[in-house]
Amino acid sequence: MPASRRHHRALAVFVHCLGILAAVPALPTVAPKPATPAAGAPRPAVPGAAAPQGALRVAAATMTPTPTGTATPAAPAPPPLVSPSVIVPTRGASSAVTVVVTPAGTPAPGYQVQVRNAGSLPVATTVRQELPPGTSTTWVTPGGRTSRSATTTEVSWQLRLPAHSTTTLHTALTTAAPGRALSAPACAFAAGGDRPYDCATATWDRSTVPVAQATDAPAWRRPAALLAALAGVFLLTAGGLWWWQRHRRARATAGPSGGAGSGGAGTRPAGAGTVYAGTGAGSSGTGAVAPDQGGQPSPVAPVAVGRRRRPSVWLVVGAAVTVLAGVVLAATVTATRQVAAIDTTKQPSTGAWVGTSTTGVIGVPLREQALEFTVYRIACPSTPSTVGRQCRATVGVRNLTPEQQTWHGEMQRAYLPGGTWVSADEAATRLANQGRDVFGQPLAAGSRLVLPLVFTVDGTDRPRQLELRSGVFSAGVRVDVP
Repeated sequence: MPASRRHHRALAVFVHCLGILAAVPALPTVAPKPATPAAGAPRPAVPGAAAPQGALRVAAATMTPTPTGTATPAAPAPPPLVSPSVIVPTRGASSAVTVVVTPAGTPAPGYQVQVRNAGSLPVATTVRQELPPGTSTTWVTPGGRTSRSATTTEVSWQLRLPAHSTTTLHTALTTAAPGRALSAPACAFAAGGDRPYDCATATWDRSTVPVAQATDAPAWRRPAALLAALAGVFLLTAGGLWWWQRHRRARATAGPSGGAGSGGAGTRPAGAGTVYAGTGAGSSGTGAVAPDQGGQPSPVAPVAVGRRRRPSVWLVVGAAVTVLAGVVLAATVTATRQVAAIDTTKQPSTGAWVGTSTTGVIGVPLREQALEFTVYRIACPSTPSTVGRQCRATVGVRNLTPEQQTWHGEMQRAYLPGGTWVSADEAATRLANQGRDVFGQPLAAGSRLVLPLVFTVDGTDRPRQLELRSGVFSAGVRVDVP
């Protein structure tokens, strides 16, 4: 046998053996045979057979279960539908308790909070509504308790929601500044805890100045009006200079050519003689006349020598000064508007950041590149623990994009009055979310989450601002904390 065939045969045998070894674990296992009961062992009871009286208690005490051949083996567990290596996006769990807040159509600030239980069982909940700074309650739904602190005012209700029911709560406020917009978020929490079921917010706005009475900026502060006026002045100046120059030239030309004489004949200097048609020469004597064919002399009309027109120096200088003044004025107005638009209290958000940073207050939805953040409530304990003060912020996160989005705990920050900042405490946040890692999985497209974020701070200072963002390079949003 040739050597090449021996090698091919050996390789084929080796591959065949590998296939046999791989197929051995997939062979079906043989079920064990049922054990045959011994001669002295009691037989299993047959359904329907009558037991002798007096032996029921003894049989119950001595009989032991034995396997039978009719028992079906347990079915193997089905394979997982998703590979463990695939990350499943997080979707907001649908809660049976939902909250809707609407502003009241009254001259004074007011809100209507609807708490709905869509489940089939009663639910005990605590509803908390945080009031805007500088406001106080004038009337609340009976059962509400108003609590004040150094920085916030809150109204809370202890409710027990029947199944498939809706409870409506009302809040009326008074404020010293009636013309400003006021946002008052409300959240439904689990009874006796800080785990939120759902949150909502609404903004009451009754401006004292109607939109129709709003006046525009003065004309001298609008760049378009300034440029139009400047162009008009330039055109009028140029037109006046041109008319004056033309009139001056007309008078200078009429002076030497329109002197005394009759018959339209021009005058020449003395001694130059008169030039006649057909002669080629003039007489310099006593004025001899050369007759023409009719016997009458025909003098030639003098030709006016024109000179080249040149623009006036004052016209050129005036036009240059006008253009220069317009450029300087436009540059000054543009620079003034840009400098006035700079917010000196805003954190820098340029450079490598993607998008534009927005700043708001508690209860106002703020959007950035991919996510929408709403801070409904922030609470800090009065006394610090062994690990520091854990300030808990109730935050709503909504994915506005058609793709899943990730966000990181290190990028969620709380700024303190001294200028320092701390990131979200991921361990404490997981504990507040009942062991769920809210940063471990991305947010599904179009989903919304309401969850607590925990920031561990040192000292007694309360955070003055929260910074929330989706990605590492996102400009994010900033929420001012009262």
